[in-house]
Amino acid sequence: MPLNDDQNSDSDSSRLSESTASSSDSEYSRQSFNSDSSSKPSSPASASPPKVITFDELMAAAKNLTDLTLAHEIAVNANFCIKHEDFPQNSFAGTVKQIVHKAFWDHLESELNEDPPEYEHAIKLFEEIKEILLSFLTPGANRIQNQICEVLDTDLIRQQAEHNAVDIHGLANYIINTMGKLCAPIRDNDIKQLKATDNIVELLRQIFRVLDLMKVDMANYTIQNLRPYLQRNLVDYERTKFQEILEETPSALDLTTEWIKESIEDELSSISDESSSSPGADSSSKRIISPTLVLNNGYLKLLQWDYRKTIPETLITDEVRLQELREKLNQLKIIACVCLITNNMVGAAIVDVPDFADQLKRISVPLLEGMNKKTFDLKEALNAIGVQICSKVNRSLAERGLPTLNEEMQSNLMGQIAHIVEDNNPVSSLIDKRIQFFMRSLLALPSFQKCMPTMPGGLSVIQTEMEFVGSQYASIVNFNKQVYGPFYANILRKLLFPEAPMGKAETETPTN
Repeated sequence: MPLNDDQNSDSDSSRLSESTASSSDSEYSRQSFNSDSSSKPSSPASASPPKVITFDELMAAAKNLTDLTLAHEIAVNANFCIKHEDFPQNSFAGTVKQIVHKAFWDHLESELNEDPPEYEHAIKLFEEIKEILLSFLTPGANRIQNQICEVLDTDLIRQQAEHNAVDIHGLANYIINTMGKLCAPIRDNDIKQLKATDNIVELLRQIFRVLDLMKVDMANYTIQNLRPYLQRNLVDYERTKFQEILEETPSALDLTTEWIKESIEDELSSISDESSSSPGADSSSKRIISPTLVLNNGYLKLLQWDYRKTIPETLITDEVRLQELREKLNQLKIIACVCLITNNMVGAAIVDVPDFADQLKRISVPLLEGMNKKTFDLKEALNAIGVQICSKVNRSLAERGLPTLNEEMQSNLMGQIAHIVEDNNPVSSLIDKRIQFFMRSLLALPSFQKCMPTMPGGLSVIQTEMEFVGSQYASIVNFNKQVYGPFYANILRKLLFPEAPMGKAETETPTN
């Protein structure tokens, strides 16, 4: 099938992105990466014997990883918050919880209905409520703290219970009023409902329900206040935490080292192929591999990563975001393929139809929703897209008084769209190559440069979406480089220059 876009430009364009890394990169790469730029020389590339890790060290490393992941998510995800979730009512766990809770509250009700009432379980509930209310207070709230401790003094309540003088409704009302002072405005209606509840057992049960919601509100308030601080200090915080993990578990860079090693091997293979295709090249001169190019190639591999495999350790905090970007790019690739195939078959007839490519995109997008789910049938979706596009093309041709597609042409168009999913499909390979080129060019731009690189041919229909995905991807990559750059530098130095002699660059701190 003839393609309108110039395929010959691809080999040249791939070299263009490489050239954006300045020529000085090769000149100073050996010097800069000969110096150990990580804060401490902990790397699986070293030849030191394996360290035996104790259970406590493993748990400490796990806690550091949890803290690092949580801090990263709070800082980079503006929508991150804690949600109050419960077991589905029809689930086994939900049923068990209902039975246990009902038994507890029924038992409490029977105790309070005794003559004289038995208050011991109720007193324990008041004690728990007191601790929860105190946990909501900010430092310096001494007056309300003293008041809560005074009113909900369990020793005093027990003495009153011994003389059957407990004002349990009065205590409940005080708790509700205090909750009203401490809760977020979103809980005002819940407080009103509590005040309207007469049955003391049901009231206590609902108090605990609202307190649980207030805990979530308090956690989200804390997250909201913490976010600006984390954003200002996240690079240093993450690097310090990861260094602590590395000290506890020296193997914490094994996958990262393997990821970089594979990128180096890919680059060496590319250089070898280029040399073999250029007979006049001087094979005796050894090219120095650009560490920047190696790292960028590694980041590009993440856009085609099989996320059933474990991702490199330094990228765990962004694994979900990277996987979502890969899935979005897969969808965009299909849309671009569909538009390119359609344009090449009937482009001359519909060239004057305004926004026809966008119309094809609007047909494809709904039918490709959820295409990365295991249950999604991509072939069936492409068949449906082919049918609708044939119908759309014929309507447009008929409206313009032009002959519509015959059955053979429709079958050919639908067949080419359906074959997009096949391995080594030429259209799919071309679009994939151009998406990779755009992303490679994006990574080659200085991080402070806000403009986008030129969109390659065949991707104009998805330009807006590509630029949005690209900006998210570049943001993830640039931040990752800031945090883990010293660790990458240490790994690259040992992999690229394993036999480099000890020189001035290794014994002095680099100035660049």
